[in-house]
Amino acid sequence: MTDELAVIALSKTPQPEDVEEILAEIEDSGATVEQHGRVRVTSTASGGGDESEATGYSAMTARVTGADLENLRTRLRPDPMGFRWHSVDVNVIPGHLFDPEVKKMVIMDVDSTLIQQEVIELLAAHVGREQEVAEVTERAMRGEIDFAQSLHERVAVLQGLPESVIDEVVAQVRPSVGARVLIETFHRAGHTVAAVSGGFNQVLAPLAEKLGLDHYLANQLEIEDGHLTGRVTGAVVEAEIKARMLEEWAINDGVRPEQVIAVGDGANDLKMLARAGLGISFNGKQVLREAADAQINLPNLDSVRFFADL
Repeated sequence: MTDELAVIALSKTPQPEDVEEILAEIEDSGATVEQHGRVRVTSTASGGGDESEATGYSAMTARVTGADLENLRTRLRPDPMGFRWHSVDVNVIPGHLFDPEVKKMVIMDVDSTLIQQEVIELLAAHVGREQEVAEVTERAMRGEIDFAQSLHERVAVLQGLPESVIDEVVAQVRPSVGARVLIETFHRAGHTVAAVSGGFNQVLAPLAEKLGLDHYLANQLEIEDGHLTGRVTGAVVEAEIKARMLEEWAINDGVRPEQVIAVGDGANDLKMLARAGLGISFNGKQVLREAADAQINLPNLDSVRFFADL
């Protein structure tokens, strides 16, 4: 039995009765809703530009006592691939993540999580093989093929490209809606933010500086005589390395493991999410949605802040 839990419900277009029904279901389980609140987050407030149903969303948070975490999770979302209430993501998390006095860290995957694109596909477009590479990326993210092997195959198609294409791709990269707000909110509360990527350091480094990330790691594209060789240097940043960096950075920052929130979208994020105090699937593939502690299935990254009561 957990002393206190928190329930986070997120939806782009909630029905008026959804919140009442969710709260009633919590009470019917034998638990007690100590307090709850709801808010509508506009696209503009998330840094998404003009107000739009595509990126605006509603959030409800409730503090709950007298319930078992796993039992309540199963009751509120019995099918990780489905919804009990329209398109509402209902998540149950440990209440200690709401403690404002305890330092936290959020660590994120990069491609299709911190940013909207897949960088390898942007690079492959310069050799006319974007679709081919995208299909391999999709299979790797679904966990159908080995990530490191797939990365070597995809990077090989870049052989001979001039180094200048990297700057062009950096200019194309767009942070996910809400990314800046999320990072600023965590920093303002005294927490740290990290990103670890199976992508490329030459693209992540300028992004990390622009966004003010505390830690980051990605693969290094090998360059000789001003051209990409079609290889990466050193060990590929795959699932185990992602999980290891989570642990190392948390120790360095004085963050307890149970206070780490990890966010990703693909199979190569499974170990990182499992190693965190809370693992969140952000518009994730089925393999990740089925394993994650929590889900966000709307295109706004700043919704992660609700899992730390920020």
